[in-house]
This record gives sequence, structure tokens and C-alpha cells, in this order.
Amino acid sequence: TQSTWDLHHTTQHAMKFCQECNNMLYPKEDKQSKILLYACRNCDHQEEADDNRVYRNEVHRLAESSRITELLDVKDDPTLPRTKNSDCPKCRNKKAIIITQTNRADDKMVITLVCTSCNERFANSVLGRDS
Repeated sequence: TQSTWDLHHTTQHAMKFCQECNNMLYPKEDKQSKILLYACRNCDHQEEADDNRVYRNEVHRLAESSRITELLDVKDDPTLPRTKNSDCPKCRNKKAIIITQTNRADDKMVITLVCTSCNERFANSVLGRDS
């Protein structure tokens, strides 16, 4: 059974502020005590963290029917590659996001395009050289 990953669950803890000067507290490791502290960069205030976790990224396996391309708001992600030579079957927009995936069963690469106008996902079409 082929499975993909759900990357929706990312948790950051709330920002903490210095009780003395109201500046932001930053995570800092106390290497001797092996504990996590929050320290002010403006004054000497430090406090022990309630939790030893600063950032949490939960990754869950999904069933075969789900795909990583189901992530929300891919059109707003500036790091994804784009093309101006697609033809959206729903709205005929030419601009799309290019999402590539490898099928683990047969190691074939699958290319999915996501329209930047209507979020329609459609199969790979012939992409021009200036994609």
C-alpha cells in the first residue's frame, strides 16, 4: 500500500517576554544543568522552560487515497516551482504551481500542476522550456 505524509500539524509554543524589561525571551541551553532556559538578550533575566520543546512538527501517515498535494494554500508558497505555460482545464489560467512526487511502488515521478487562480489540480501537460 502506497502512503504519503500529512504535514499539516506544526506547533510553535507561545512567545515569552521578560518580566523585568518586556523584551522577548529566547531559548537558551544550560549545558551544565542540561535544561532549557528562556533568556532575555537585554538584561540578565532567565527562566526555566516549562517544556523542553521549542518547536514541534507532527508528521502523520495518511492512507493511499490522500496525497501530499492536498496541502492547503500551495499557491501562496513562494518556494514552489511555477510555470506560465499550463492550461487549467477549469479556468484556462496559464500560471500553475509544479508539484513533483515519486511513486515508491515503481519509482516513477508524478507531476501535478495546481492552478494559481482556482486551485484546480490537474495532470502534467507538456511544459515549455521556460517553465
